[in-house]
Amino acid sequence: MNLYDLFIKPYEVYTNVQIFLEALAAAFGMLSVFLTIKKNIWLYPTGIISTLIYVYILFNFGLLGDCMINVYYTIMSVYGWILWNKNSEDHIHVDVTYATREEWVYSFLLFILSIILVTIVYYYKPYIDNQFSMDGANLGLDHLDWANWLDVLTTSTFLVGMWLMAKRRIENWIFWIIGDLICIPMFIYKGLGITSVQYLVFTIMAIMGYVSWKKSFKEKNTTKS
Repeated sequence: MNLYDLFIKPYEVYTNVQIFLEALAAAFGMLSVFLTIKKNIWLYPTGIISTLIYVYILFNFGLLGDCMINVYYTIMSVYGWILWNKNSEDHIHVDVTYATREEWVYSFLLFILSIILVTIVYYYKPYIDNQFSMDGANLGLDHLDWANWLDVLTTSTFLVGMWLMAKRRIENWIFWIIGDLICIPMFIYKGLGITSVQYLVFTIMAIMGYVSWKKSFKEKNTTKS
């Protein structure tokens, strides 16, 4: 399979509106990550635009886990926006720290809980795809392919990353890096080439963000001492 089959051919059946929406969501998503690296609170409104568009796109492509996580992103973006604003002296930039042991426990519990919840959603996917009718809908997990199971995993990973980001914890970038790497082949398989490229860029930016936040924390504490 060549690059044309992976990134161009799937779009031959898409409408111009669908292509435009995916490109727009990807652009705002990358802008949001860039602003996150800069610890700039405007990451939230730009991110909300991206996630709302992806809710529509992913639901139509049957990626329910990622659709759910973008709904969660939108809600958490509002929460994070409020939280960052309260902890910012200039209402634009914030200080960052490492997660506590208690927050790691919460992160683990959130990860496990989200895996269970997303798996339950996929169990009822035939019912959802059947316009919420049980007529002819065979419930179960037999219909899931490897991309769906990766969707369950990435959803849980990103949930933890989003929560830690709202808390301004440096480790949030680790979860973004892992989830982004998994998403690249998943979205290529689903025919969303633009989005797969976006996640490749996200991976690079997440590495940059991790390095930048660690450096910022070190400089802050060096100044204090």
